[in-house]
Amino acid sequence: MKAALARRIGQHYAFVAATIVFLALLVSAGLRSAPGVMIVPLERAFGWSRDTISLSAAVGIFLYGLAGPFAAALMQRLGIRRVLLGALSLMAVATAVSLWMRTPAQLVLTWGVLTGLGSGCVATVLGAAVVNRWFAKRRGLMMGLLTASAATGTLVFMPFLAMLAQSGGWKPVAWAVSIACAALVPLTFWLLPEHPSDVGLRPFGADAESPAATAAASRGNPLQTALGTLALALRRRDFWLLFATFFICGFTTNGLIGTHFIALCSDRGLAEVQAAGLLAAMGAFDLVGTTLSGWLTDRYDPRKLLFVYYGLRGLSLIYLPFSDFSFYSLGIFTVFYGLDWIATVPPTVRLANESFGEHDAPVVFGWIVAGHQLGAACAAFFAGAMRTVQGDYFYAFIISGCAGIVASVLAVRVARGRDREAVATA
Repeated sequence: MKAALARRIGQHYAFVAATIVFLALLVSAGLRSAPGVMIVPLERAFGWSRDTISLSAAVGIFLYGLAGPFAAALMQRLGIRRVLLGALSLMAVATAVSLWMRTPAQLVLTWGVLTGLGSGCVATVLGAAVVNRWFAKRRGLMMGLLTASAATGTLVFMPFLAMLAQSGGWKPVAWAVSIACAALVPLTFWLLPEHPSDVGLRPFGADAESPAATAAASRGNPLQTALGTLALALRRRDFWLLFATFFICGFTTNGLIGTHFIALCSDRGLAEVQAAGLLAAMGAFDLVGTTLSGWLTDRYDPRKLLFVYYGLRGLSLIYLPFSDFSFYSLGIFTVFYGLDWIATVPPTVRLANESFGEHDAPVVFGWIVAGHQLGAACAAFFAGAMRTVQGDYFYAFIISGCAGIVASVLAVRVARGRDREAVATA
């Protein structure tokens, strides 16, 4: 099937591969957004406290990020296709098994540990690996589109999952996510080749004279590859700056808004479906913003873009707790916050590629994404704990907004133009 389709559309098969990965990232984003919908239903069904439920979300987010560099190394060793098939299967099974959970420990195991590991293999590092392998041109734009799938996942899943949660509790949410993950397994098996050369093609935009290169599989131990690349990256100042900014990126997005926005709106008297609709609107604006960010990254200094993105995000988070949660005030927040929810990814990927080279960049970026998810996990638990102790989310949002402004300053300090020889010498 792959070969026949490739003969028909030629180099444009790269967009078929990108579409499969887009759908996988979309479903993974839906899975990671589901705990935000399930907080209140789980609280009602089991009587668990909000900080206990937030702990499972924090574990899932943390492992989602920690798995990234090891997933990138596994992709070099086993191939993108095998890793993606295994991850989709794990997510489908873990969410289905959660339907029989009865204790907080089982919640942490299914929605924390197992879904975190599975979704960590279907994350931004997957998009970076596919773009580097299938595209010689338009990389920034394609990275923006694949990154935007997280926003699209929110757009597609959140209102639907919130409707299921409001009418039937948390179990229909788990069923919906499990079925969506399982449905992608045969699609990936049938339509996603490992390399362009497997179907007789070159990467999109490659010169006709260029050989149809096949990326050689890494023979090293994936664990050694991931840790060895980390050891080299730790010596570089740029890695620490990118890691810190992405830590704050996660702290101010997935962990705070992605996990607690619906609960915050519930505290202010908004229904869950209305709050989920606002998240969906943010997803729609982020789909535009992140795609535009990819286009801008191909043309402008990524450091200046990150300065603008983090600064606007920080100001919008500081603004939210002072608003009256009216239609207009929430609309203003939705637009400004939504436009740069994950618009930071394409500039960060470009800076990682420039600093560490195309071979090591996917693994290094995996570690940077681990920083993103570590920040998200900290925010998920921190905001839940603040809500339990203080009774509201006020200081959680103020602190996150200030962190966003700090990230905007750190981003402009990242160096550029380090070639591969300099990295090898280091």
